[in-house]
Amino acid sequence: MAQRPNAKSKTVNKPAMPWTRPSWDEYFMDIVALVARRSTCLRRGVGAVIVKDKRLLTTGYNGAPSGLRHCLETGCLREELNISSGERHELCRGLHAEQNAIIQAAVHGVSIKGATLYCTSHPCAICLKMIINAGITNIVYREGYSDKLAEQMLGETGIEAKKL
Repeated sequence: MAQRPNAKSKTVNKPAMPWTRPSWDEYFMDIVALVARRSTCLRRGVGAVIVKDKRLLTTGYNGAPSGLRHCLETGCLREELNISSGERHELCRGLHAEQNAIIQAAVHGVSIKGATLYCTSHPCAICLKMIINAGITNIVYREGYSDKLAEQMLGETGIEAKKL
């Protein structure tokens, strides 16, 4: 338990913490991992959060639109057709985590211009186009995603992206 400041020195003796305090990037990436646990995708659970001024604005995970049956109930058409990851997105019932986070901002009237998107995976080209037009200026992600077009387009923007 912390002691009260000494009247003379005005210092506080803090106990040693049994953990290391995370950086802001680590903090939001830990939240992204928790959000990803809500995913209903049978192939890859992805989570995303949008943050501005160190304040969490919205969250999103990959899954079917609200009110529709999701892949945990219907099965995965892309898996049945043996479609590789990153291809034929239109055959998926779900929205990507980044898309859901951006949509939540629109639904609730929250400006995400100038914000940072934290995500478990590097955004695909479809999501990157939305990120660009939403005015998001930074992307922090945990793992790569094989999408050459997304990498090329990202290089043409002023968006800073870093792998954590």
